[in-house]
Amino acid sequence: MRFLLTFFIAALALGALTASFADTRTQWEGAAFEGDRASLARLAAAGARVVRVYRQSDAWVLDEAQRLGLKVVMGLWVEHPRHGFDYTDADSVQAQETALLDFVARHRNHPALLAWGVGNEVETGVTDPLPLWREVDRLAGRIKQLDPAHPTLMVVADTGMDAFRLLAGCCPNIDLLGINVYAGAVFDLPQRLREAGITKPVVIAELGPLGQWQAGRKPWGAPVELTSTEKARFFTEALRFLKDQPQIRGVFPFLWGAKQEQTATWHGLLLADGSQTAMTDALATAWGQAVAAPAPLIRGIGIAADEFPPGAEVSAGIDAIAHDGTTLVTEWAVFAEATDLRKGGDAETPPARIDVRLLHADAASVRFIAPTQPGAYRLFITARDRGGKAATANLPFRVR
Repeated sequence: MRFLLTFFIAALALGALTASFADTRTQWEGAAFEGDRASLARLAAAGARVVRVYRQSDAWVLDEAQRLGLKVVMGLWVEHPRHGFDYTDADSVQAQETALLDFVARHRNHPALLAWGVGNEVETGVTDPLPLWREVDRLAGRIKQLDPAHPTLMVVADTGMDAFRLLAGCCPNIDLLGINVYAGAVFDLPQRLREAGITKPVVIAELGPLGQWQAGRKPWGAPVELTSTEKARFFTEALRFLKDQPQIRGVFPFLWGAKQEQTATWHGLLLADGSQTAMTDALATAWGQAVAAPAPLIRGIGIAADEFPPGAEVSAGIDAIAHDGTTLVTEWAVFAEATDLRKGGDAETPPARIDVRLLHADAASVRFIAPTQPGAYRLFITARDRGGKAATANLPFRVR
């Protein structure tokens, strides 16, 4: 009887949450977030209603979100085997559970809390994910006993149909299935969910354009990053498509903030200094906000060659325009290609900036002397308008 009552209360709570967001919009709209208070304020101003955070150290977001009128999918970090956590060690498993439940008990009544995000891609690097998902489900059951008023969300990577079929019969304590989806895979996701037999409501816990693991590569292995304009186009199309999918309960573009992952610009919707971009414009528009001054538009980029001799002259250019036709200010910077590459979004060490001798630089073109040390490099291009919005691109090249 107690189990039935708990389940009934949780179902009512999930229904109430759904109804509360169905008055004007049918989905949770917001972004995955890592940043500071200023960045969170920008997210709210862009029209977001929900923010997703990843771990207990993000608890400060609850108070700030309440002040800004946002709801929070509060992440509960579940340790990963690839980081050395041993799920056969009963003491470690119990300690993790105790810490999570203590956190839930302390924050379950916060007015900004919308849902618990129990784990994020905990299966990364594991051959058989099912035992880990069952452990996440067990933890979710314990959380629901303590807090039946908020739904549980488990987040997994989009690794294909075999994993989806396992998920269809897994995890009864999980109310919403979160999936991190990148590039074109988002457009056939509803069909794949049906084919796999997944009937739970689904949250796109991370939505991103072409990832570095999916991108085309130069002959020496450097992945080719999209421009900010190309990324913005993806977000516009993907958010429009997902808005009409009844199984999709929420969508969180990745990442509202700045992050070093392959490059300093690959996944960040903002620049490190907080500058907004065409991607943030695309999100604001999708969330119903008028964008009076759009970010610069990149129409093309190019470099004279992919490879240069040491000390050779390198020339490159960008075709970009401001929304009002005013002159842009373009920053040109050469960095070594990143070598500290990690899985699953783990923290990476930024590569070194390379001091090159500039021969010429203006808003549209640059000429500089290639490094004398053979190796892989990237030319980063940041074009800013007079309002402070930025457009980004980069060009891999090699010295040999």
